[in-house]
Amino acid sequence: MIFRLSKKLGFPDPRLGEEDGLLAVGGDLSVDRLLLAYSNGIFPWYSFRDSDILWFCPMQRFVIFPNEIHVSHSMRNLLNKEKYRVTINQDFAGVIKNCGDLRKDQEGAWLGDDMTKAYTELHHQGFAASVEVWDQDDKLVGGLYGVTLGRCFFGESMFSLVPSASKLALIGLADTMVANGGVMIDCQLETPHLKSMGGRFISYDEYMKYVRME
Repeated sequence: MIFRLSKKLGFPDPRLGEEDGLLAVGGDLSVDRLLLAYSNGIFPWYSFRDSDILWFCPMQRFVIFPNEIHVSHSMRNLLNKEKYRVTINQDFAGVIKNCGDLRKDQEGAWLGDDMTKAYTELHHQGFAASVEVWDQDDKLVGGLYGVTLGRCFFGESMFSLVPSASKLALIGLADTMVANGGVMIDCQLETPHLKSMGGRFISYDEYMKYVRME
């Protein structure tokens, strides 16, 4: 069942959504609504075919546990060369702009002004973070951003302007989370890229245990 959201803050039971995870349409991207959504495993998505916000909550969640991230031999060699450096929250605006620019032609993944403004506001309030990858000329060549709640990171988008830059960002995120007690990275969608780095499916019920962990 797909629900139509009203102006009143709230979401239906995520277990009542469609098989693909689509739960609701409408609503807004206010900070309060976004925080309520993510705290229940729900995330927004725009579709080119529909101007409404689409809200998803799949019952099988594709995640990476930071302490299980797989670093291949080739990635280990790249890290050892110290050709790139990884930072946290040094250029959120640059990361989200690059993510949007690289995905304008991908249906369902376009970062328009509304989404950019919403996640930037989350960042300003301390609920969204970015990971940046810089080359030796201090040029931003890769990164990712997402929502941070409790001990979890909810990945939204990543980009690479050079080979493996987004992988470096993900490894940097995982290392930072391990060092600071983080427990789970929500990848939203399964991709070969993320699966190769340790991504796997868990049930919604198990997922929510990590989301609610203090």
